[in-house]
Amino acid sequence: MFKINDYVMYGLVGACQITDIGKDEYARDKQTSYYVLRPVFDDNMTIKIPVDSPRLAMRPVISREAALALIASLPEQETAWTDDEKQRNAVFKNALRSGKPEDWVRLIKSVYLEKEARARVGKKIGKTEEGLMNTAEKLLNQELAVALNISPDNVSSYILEHIPEDKQQ
Repeated sequence: MFKINDYVMYGLVGACQITDIGKDEYARDKQTSYYVLRPVFDDNMTIKIPVDSPRLAMRPVISREAALALIASLPEQETAWTDDEKQRNAVFKNALRSGKPEDWVRLIKSVYLEKEARARVGKKIGKTEEGLMNTAEKLLNQELAVALNISPDNVSSYILEHIPEDKQQ
């Protein structure tokens, strides 16, 4: 069970802070507890999620140490590009839904490298892949921002500063 002030990743919403744990006054049995989430990088939204939901797509934000280890592993991360568009989109969508930063990195790296390769021959990647990559980048940047106590806008430069130039692609 999470506590008030914990930082969590919630589905495709991204990084949130638990601001309250309350009881649902409209429930018949009045025993339904829920988390009140505030997206860290969106002040205009509040989310209520039942505590005992079997489909709770929420997990703690990774630690600073785990974030630094993930950044250090970026050059060695595998890619997941396949030429079969249907299979590729299924793999990428599953990567997003997995909620795992390693899967997001694999998706981002795969699309980014393919985008670069196609740009060299005057082609572009599809809008679907671009959209999936952007969503994965948003989620990853938010999680790393919270873990490292920096702005999401500074995550890319932070990563570049912490990966040796000879390992950057």
